Parts: sequence; C-alpha cells; structure tokens
Amino acid sequence: MVARQDICLRRLGEGWRAQEVGFHRLLSNDKVTVERLIEGWSEQTVSAVAGRHVLAIQDTSEITFATTPGRRRGLGEIGKGRGRGVLVHAMVAVDAASGGCLGLVAGSVYTRKGRIKTPHAKRALKDKESRRWIDTAVQAKSVLAEAATVIIVADRESDIYAEWATLPGGNVHLLTRVMHDRAVVGGGTLSKVAAALPFVATRRLELLATHKRAARKTEVSLRFGKVEVCRPDNPGAKGLPKSVSLNFVDVVELSPPASVEPVHWRLLTTHEVGDAATAWQIVDWYRRRWTIEQLFRLMKTHGLRLEDSQLASADVLIKLAAIATKAAVVILQLVQARDGQGGEPAGNAFSPSEIAVLDSLDASYQGRTVLQSNPHPRPSLAWAAWTIARLGGWDGYPSSKPPGPITLRHGLEYFRAIVKGWALRDVCMP
Repeated sequence: MVARQDICLRRLGEGWRAQEVGFHRLLSNDKVTVERLIEGWSEQTVSAVAGRHVLAIQDTSEITFATTPGRRRGLGEIGKGRGRGVLVHAMVAVDAASGGCLGLVAGSVYTRKGRIKTPHAKRALKDKESRRWIDTAVQAKSVLAEAATVIIVADRESDIYAEWATLPGGNVHLLTRVMHDRAVVGGGTLSKVAAALPFVATRRLELLATHKRAARKTEVSLRFGKVEVCRPDNPGAKGLPKSVSLNFVDVVELSPPASVEPVHWRLLTTHEVGDAATAWQIVDWYRRRWTIEQLFRLMKTHGLRLEDSQLASADVLIKLAAIATKAAVVILQLVQARDGQGGEPAGNAFSPSEIAVLDSLDASYQGRTVLQSNPHPRPSLAWAAWTIARLGGWDGYPSSKPPGPITLRHGLEYFRAIVKGWALRDVCMP
C-alpha cells in the first residue's frame, strides 16, 4: 500500500485473486497488530531529525466509513454520534526553519467501544481519551532523541495540565493553543492577565482556508507575557505540582471584516518569550500546524480516499488506516519538495535502490532545452519529486501549474511498477 499509494485491495492484488485474499488475511491476522504498524511509522524519521530543530505536530482526524443500522462493521461513533468510523491520532516531525515534513513520529488508531457514562470531569486521566496527547508526546521523546530541540505543537484539545506539568524538560518544549481560561497564582485568570497588557506589535498574516473560513489576508496585533497557572481541582491533576510557570502569546485581529469571526490565538508555551521577535516566531511555529491537516486531507479527499474502503471489519479498517497514514506522508513530502526550497534529501522517502531507478528515469525525461530539464540537484527530494511528477503526467515546464497530490500519487504508482520491473531485469528466462 505504501509502495503503490493505494488502499484498494483489489487493485493492490494486480488482478490476482490469491494476492487480494493474501492482503485480507494479512490484515485479519491477529499477529499483525496496529501497535506494530505504528512503530514502523518512524523508521526513517529517526535519522532524518538528527541535529535539527524539530516541531513535533500532533492532531486527531476522524475517518468516516459508510455504515447502515444493519451493518455497523464494528465501528464506534464519531462526530458527536453523527457517523461511524475510526480515529487517527498522528504526530509528524517538521523542520522548524523550512517547514519540511521529516516523517511520522508516533500516534494511535482506534475506534470507540461505546459511550462512557462517567462525566469527563470526574474521570482520572488514565480513563480519558485525551490521554492520547500525552502518550504520543512521551513516545516522541524517544523517537526524536537525536534532535537538537523539540517543540511539541498541538491545538486546543491538547491544553491539559498534566501535559504542562510532566512533559517539558531538557530540549523538549510545548506549544499549544489555549482551551481553558486557567486560574493563575495571585488571583485572576489567564484571559484577564492577557487583557491587562498592551499590544506591542502588528503584522500582516495570510490565513489559509479551513472548513470554517475562506483564505484571506489580515492584520493582527500581538502581546505576550509570563504566567504561573494553578493546578485544576479534578481527578486528572492529583499529585501534580500546585502550579506551572508558562509563557503566553496573544494574537488578536482588532479590525476584522464585517460578518467574519476575528482571529484570536492565545498560545501557551514553555519556550522563553523575551521580545516581540521571539513572540512572532512562536506564532509562526504554531502556524506550521497546518502540515498535519494536509496529511489528513491526503489520506481522505485529496489522495488515498481511505473513507471509500469497503472492508467489513473494524479491526481490519484500523490496520488499513495505520498503513494509509504512512503512505500519505510520502505524497506530502513530495508535494512540499516540488519547488526545491526545502533542500531535503531523497533518502527521506526513497531507498538507495529506488534512487538508482530514479537516476535512470531522470535521464530519460531530460529535454533538449533548459526549460525541459530537471532543475533540482541530485539526489534531493525535489529532484525526485520532479521525476515522479513527470511520470504522473506533468509536462515539467516551470510556467505550468505545479504538480498536485493526485498527479504525484499517479506518478508514484507508475514509479513503483517500474521499480518492480527493474528488480527483475537480471532474471534469466528459460
């Protein structure tokens, strides 16, 4: 599936019923566990992050599969009970300077077993689904041990006191958008402390399109400070320190367009924020969170179309989602590399033998003019992306629209077929 960038078992079987059945048996085998599949996510990432300043970005995506009341496929509720499916919680490693995706780090894939009657606020942390944010961050410390600095980035749901109190230390920091208006030492709340401070800088920002807003440009104002937040009074915080010292960055759109919800990002971090330049850097690191949204889009609507799978068992669909997550990362890396700005090596996504095949293909696609030639240095990831895009039907001209994820997916499928044939080139036929 990773090789052919496809999740359809019939197509993966290449017309052979035995191969299709073999894939089904593999995914249905109890010895093939989702935990071991997820361990394989980071095999190339470990070396790619060495010596770098890394943003470890995590988030959760709901993968909705079609069901009927008589065919639930063993899937639990998602989307506040409006659908059935699995949840993919993933963390990607991103170079803090370039924004290039270095690979998957850790995560979990699961389906809910049923509704829990005990209220969320009365449950211990170990009994909450939100525990995944902390568990994934703990795994990241091991996978990213060779990185120079690690900043774990997440959105509002990751604003958990236990995470602030236990995870940071050494070269590991946290950066999370605020969900809870926490009480602070000395009285008051985080929002009141921020509101009492003046704005110290303004900047133009380009806001990317989301499911809630259209892309647009705007001007935002910024203020920052230091707070000591108090331990909340709930079962999940028992035994933790009474307070934690954190820094906040408050970004506000003071003059939004009419009928548009204004931008307001209140960010908490363990990273030191001593001036406006550092505060803007924190904002830019948080904006890199869009990378993991791109990964989820490639798994669903813009690439592998995971939600179209007709496999009948929840256990099998969970394993399929784990493999699809790994496959989508390769497409993401090629999409990012296509303009040649990141400078990442092809080895981040391809093996030495595959790079050898790319060498031969690249030579055959070189045109007679500079405009028809691969402009990127070998063996960069951009160089590989140019050749893969040509295989997918892109014409290679700089004036043409850059190749998108669908083109790169088609090119990868064609490339993997060529690699398979290349491996057979020295086989003697009787």
